[in-house]
Amino acid sequence: MTQRVAVLGTGKIGEALVSGLLRAGKAPADVLVTARRPERVAELRERYGVEPVTNAEAVKLADTLILTVKPQDMGALLEELAPALPADRLVISGAAGIPTSWFEERLAPGTPVVRVMTNTPVLVDEAMSVISPGSHAGEEHLARAEEIFSQVGKTLRVPENQQDAATALSGSGPAYFFYLVEAMTDAGILLGLPRAVAHELIVQAAVGASVMLRDSGEHPVKLREAVTSPAGTTIAAIRELENHGVRAALLGALEAARNRSQELASGGK
Repeated sequence: MTQRVAVLGTGKIGEALVSGLLRAGKAPADVLVTARRPERVAELRERYGVEPVTNAEAVKLADTLILTVKPQDMGALLEELAPALPADRLVISGAAGIPTSWFEERLAPGTPVVRVMTNTPVLVDEAMSVISPGSHAGEEHLARAEEIFSQVGKTLRVPENQQDAATALSGSGPAYFFYLVEAMTDAGILLGLPRAVAHELIVQAAVGASVMLRDSGEHPVKLREAVTSPAGTTIAAIRELENHGVRAALLGALEAARNRSQELASGGK
């Protein structure tokens, strides 16, 4: 039987999921979307051939609901969905910091909930999506979530108590790399390179290094040592990074991101 998927909240992540499902062969009639603004409704219809629906219609028509609204909007959405949502629907949450138990308390008893933390490379089909089951989600529900998110990158199952750490490391991870590229571009300008040249050099270095990390199977220390010749330029740079506590700063930054995810889970603002 054909499974219908509804994406509730079609921002960048939600739209990327819709696009990935359609590229993977899902029929537009089996991909439902919701949007608040009429102009956004028209845009999605024209771009993808899907027919936007209301939240109430999505509950009735879809087998799987993917909730991609912001964490602060999730409460209002659940209040709207809960009275009409049958317990046999799979609910997938993409909200940072909100545990599956929070959803289970607000939905019909026995409703399967799966928590997924993805990241912005979903826009280029290179996402890392971390998947955890709620107490009522079984193998079938996890497999369905993996099938959906594997269309836009890789998936990995983890216990839910590791989700906050995964959010800090992977969910926020692309921002750290963008920050690093931004800083290295400024350094290139300081060294006398035009911005466009510095940017191209750094981006290609990042792409090449990422492919080597993914495909070589080598530990990053070994890959770094292969570039670090005695008394050379690389070790001089590494020494400065260590002198300025970059490694310790990264540890502290990821710990802060993990703690913030936990604060969001407990209702922090």
